[in-house]
Amino acid sequence: MCGKDAASLTPIRVEGSVLQLCADCGKFGQAVVVRPSGGAPAVHDRGDEYIEPRGPFALRPRRTEERDVFSDMPDMELAPDWSKRIRQQRERLGWTPEEFGKRLNEKKSLVLKVESGSFRPPDATLRKIERLLKIRLTVDPNAPVA
Repeated sequence: MCGKDAASLTPIRVEGSVLQLCADCGKFGQAVVVRPSGGAPAVHDRGDEYIEPRGPFALRPRRTEERDVFSDMPDMELAPDWSKRIRQQRERLGWTPEEFGKRLNEKKSLVLKVESGSFRPPDATLRKIERLLKIRLTVDPNAPVA
């Protein structure tokens, strides 16, 4: 509850919910003992309640290794002429900046900044632009230059 990084956490029932709490926050509820195998919940002789681990919040070991999120991403970079590609394709489709902004669910000012190259939109917006205009804005940096 406090958000402290604690070495060990204990399952505690607080107002009907079982939470993993540090020793300081454990005083706000009743300790719960996790039974390793099936059976109905029962009350321990100390008054603690037994529960079974189940579902997405079952007790499981913490991940101690760091995960590199960049290793999962493809090796693609934004094309040097990405803003020019966007403007040219919008014009080929005959859309005004206002109409393109409405289709993207973005403001006209954002469209104009993107097309001028003065603003690099977030990756999610770039993917929306690619889908809407049916163009590629990324290039493979390892590909041979033609």
